[in-house]
Amino acid sequence: MRHFSLATILLGLVLSASVQAAPNAQAILAASDAIRNPEKSFGLTVTLIEYRAGKQIESDTLAIYSRADPNGGQFRSLMRFVAPARESGKLMLKNGNDLWFFDPSSGASVRLSPQQRLLGQASNGDVVTVNLAKDYRAEVAAEEDLLDGERQSRRCYKLALTATAPDVTYRSIEMWVDQANSRPIKARFYTESGRLLKTVYYRRYQKQLGVERPTESVIIDGLDPQWVTVMRYADYAWRDVPEAWLQRDYLPRFQPE
Repeated sequence: MRHFSLATILLGLVLSASVQAAPNAQAILAASDAIRNPEKSFGLTVTLIEYRAGKQIESDTLAIYSRADPNGGQFRSLMRFVAPARESGKLMLKNGNDLWFFDPSSGASVRLSPQQRLLGQASNGDVVTVNLAKDYRAEVAAEEDLLDGERQSRRCYKLALTATAPDVTYRSIEMWVDQANSRPIKARFYTESGRLLKTVYYRRYQKQLGVERPTESVIIDGLDPQWVTVMRYADYAWRDVPEAWLQRDYLPRFQPE
């Protein structure tokens, strides 16, 4: 009986240590969000380039202005189309999980779905700044080695993300986060039925606004791996994004600085 009790105590200590050592999936996801997103209001330029079988098909450039909502912590963003010329001046506004498109030629603002494609495999929801930890519940599915977008092996946490709100862009996501530095390395995005929509590699890390951040995302179609969209991020800058810019009623009066 004494030996049994000692064994039970030892087993309990081992199990307790295992529980304490278990990684916090939500904290890992939040740390990867902080790598992708600056912690205060900022601006940047995003260029999207669509390729089919290695041939460039089309490209768009947008100027993005983002600031975190003090109430919920999720980002609100205004996106201004810069190029090509036929799109110049058009706007998209993300406020919470609401997304609006404004065309100055018609003067009308139209509500959009975050899932709607913007260019190639990049959806409207891919372009805006998003804190995934605010909209998804994370679990550690595995710890495994993975080749990153530069073909380097990384030891990663594989996170399984489940949406906690009905109006997010994707119902579920698999994300690989580097154990050494919390960098997002790769993600897979799924429909509600479980079909793979796209795979994304985050790469070309550079120091931007004080943190090493990915300056390129490579988006690969879930059915056709020859259909690829590259998103390049540049011109990061701290800036005070006026509250007025993030209001739908202000869109017709918006003038870039």
